[in-house]
Amino acid sequence: MASSKVFTLEEVSKHSSKDDCWLIIGGKVYNVTKFLDDHPGGDDVLLSSTAKDATDDFEDVGHSTTARAMMDEYYVGEIDATTIPTKVKYAPPKQPHYNQDKTPEFIIKILQFLVPLAILGLAVAVRIYTKSESA
Repeated sequence: MASSKVFTLEEVSKHSSKDDCWLIIGGKVYNVTKFLDDHPGGDDVLLSSTAKDATDDFEDVGHSTTARAMMDEYYVGEIDATTIPTKVKYAPPKQPHYNQDKTPEFIIKILQFLVPLAILGLAVAVRIYTKSESA
């Protein structure tokens, strides 16, 4: 493995079929074509991870040490990391505060205070009224 071949993402992407399946895991390239039928998760799992860096897919599953040891027999080379697009963290677009009925903010704040206070006052009044009726 000292003089291993270096592949680009474009080269590895050409191997994404059931008859010719290569994966990129941890900066290394693996030809897993012969393993497709034996993979416990089925061949679809492997095929869906082709033409990209499948390291996260591989790590998320939590493979055993036996599975990791098996990878050596499928090793074909290294990946040129500069050919893999860098991951951009998704940032949702900034959206203005949504106020459907255009009610002014201060009215909403006043109502949030007054409505519970009115309910409490009504409950106290009912309690006092029912207590004085029974006395």
